[in-house]
Parts: sequence; C-alpha cells; structure tokens
Amino acid sequence: MRRVKILSMVRMGEAEKARICAIHPGIELIDAGGWFDGEIRETWPEYASNRYLPAASNGNGTRAERDALLAEAEIILGGFPPPFDIRSRAPKMKWFHQRPAGASNLFKCDLWGSDVVVSTSRGYGNILPIAEWALSGMMYFAKGFHQAETDRNAGAFDNAAYAPLLIRGKTVCVIGAGGIGRELGRICAALGMKVVGTRRKAPGSGDALPEGFSELRGAEDLHELLAESDFAAVCCHWTPDTTGLMNAAAFAAMKPGGVLVNVARGEIVNEDDLLAALDSGQLRGAALDVYDGEFEKLPDARLWQRPDVLITPHNSGGTDVSVHRAFEIFREYLDDYLHGKPPGNIIDWERGY
Repeated sequence: MRRVKILSMVRMGEAEKARICAIHPGIELIDAGGWFDGEIRETWPEYASNRYLPAASNGNGTRAERDALLAEAEIILGGFPPPFDIRSRAPKMKWFHQRPAGASNLFKCDLWGSDVVVSTSRGYGNILPIAEWALSGMMYFAKGFHQAETDRNAGAFDNAAYAPLLIRGKTVCVIGAGGIGRELGRICAALGMKVVGTRRKAPGSGDALPEGFSELRGAEDLHELLAESDFAAVCCHWTPDTTGLMNAAAFAAMKPGGVLVNVARGEIVNEDDLLAALDSGQLRGAALDVYDGEFEKLPDARLWQRPDVLITPHNSGGTDVSVHRAFEIFREYLDDYLHGKPPGNIIDWERGY
C-alpha cells in the first residue's frame, strides 16, 4: 500500500484530520499547526506576525525537528503567513496547497516559480461575506453615511451634503469576475443594479454570462466600462499586470462622483492617484478592505484620516457563519491527486494565479 505523508502547517480540529485520513488508508497526516510560528515571527514584518498569528504562539520543536518534518513530506497544506524557504527544505514535496485563496500570498516564498505543483482555495473562501462587504461599502457612500461621522464631529447637521443615491438602476463595474466578483454581481443585480465586468480574457461567443451580469469583457476594455459605471469594485488577483491598475487614467475614465471599492489587494490601487481623484471630486468616496503594504504597516494616514475613505483591516471575509470550504476543497483535490489526477486551482506562474 502506498504511503503518503501530508504535513499540515494549518491548525485544524480532530474531526477535520479524521476526514482527511479517511480518504485513503495510506495517508499519514502530520499535524504541525503552529510549529513554524516562531520562524515566521523572525522573518515576516512584525505587523504581519501580530496580525495573523496567535499572540502567545512562538512555534514548537527545534529547527532540526521542523526540518525533518519538511524533509519527509510529499504534500504540504499551508496557511498564511508561510515560511519563505519551504521548497528548499522539502525535497520530497510534490504538491503544496494553501488554504487561503490569494496566490500573491506566496510572492516572497521560494515556492513561487518552482517545480512544485501549488494550488490555492481560489473561489472557495468566504466569498459571500466579502461580496456583502463590497456592497456595504458601496451603500456607505451612496447613502451619505460618511457625512454622518463628519456631522457628529462638528456637532451640527449639513443636510445638503448627504446627497443620497438610489442604488437601483446604477451601474457597477466588477473588476475580476472570479468567485468574489461573481457573487458581488449576483447580489448587486438582485437590487436592480446593472452589472458589467472584466476578467483577464474576454469570454468566448458561446460562453454564458455569470448570474446577474449584463456584460463581461476582457481587461483591455476596463476604461470603456468604467465610463458608464457609478461604482467600481476591485475583485481581481494582484499580479504584475494588475499592479497599479486603478490609477489616474482609470479614475478619470469613471463617471464623476463614482465610488471605488477594493476587496482584493492594496497594490492594485495607486493610492497617490486615488487621493488626487478624491481631492478633485472625481470620486465620491473609496471603501478599502485592503491597502498598499498592509502586511507591514498601518494605512497611509492621508487616506485613513479622510471621511471620504473607509478602511478596514482586511476582514471582509469575517462572519458569524463560516462558508469557507478550504478544507473541503483540499479533500477533493487530495482524492484527485491520489488517483493520478492534477488538483484544481493550480497556480500558473506566468499568469500569476
């Protein structure tokens, strides 16, 4: 019977471990959840470590013991933040699956561009809560709630400054019609909004549109779609092609008084250009669950201190009822792997996700 050693760097309960082991009698699952936290604290910025690791966790075992675990693993299940040197320490590894959805989490890791098959949970995270957050950000500025904070601080109401908008009939451009973008399009359409969007390549003539979308085009048509949009929602992956995608030209292409929402990665938005668009009145507001450099520092004070910018700490996926399917999808991919099939959501290094 073939033995398969799986190293889990992700914390999981006994029931989940049992479900993984039940897939095949030859599975040997090694639970190393939290073991590498000390290494991560030493190599990642302090801000990221404090944000994503349990406060009292500094890792387990010695470096030699952790090296030994990595050295024997054929499959590794990882989380965020990852150690930077996984590939060099795991010579037998054939497949790495990361529980988070974003491939850009691995940019600084030696897995990037390596010979190892690397897959993600793209499309299987808490996509509905994130889509709800994006819609809430749109509503926040559409209904003038940002003005309420200004009025409270001033101790007086400026009634005319609210200028509320009717959502029904407005157009939203979903930039990146993947799992989150499609979910956002669906719920926006349910409110009577017109939904247009982009993806990396234009769909074929016979491809069906995602639910709620009236139009879906390639990335090269973004500015044309922005010209008819009241809201722009960034839901795409961060890649070299999307770095600074929302820049001065993109903001100028939008309808005056538009609202930007970003639930993807902060590096996709040029923050200097965003500030200029807000100052000029080209944008009504910006709702950001992410910001440039979020793993290293707090947001740029020029953005954070403005009433026309709403910033939260990348928590749009938080919810009281988890719909995250990362472990479930790992089990599905593991079953495929054991039957000689490639897992899904394999990162294309050239494409960037």
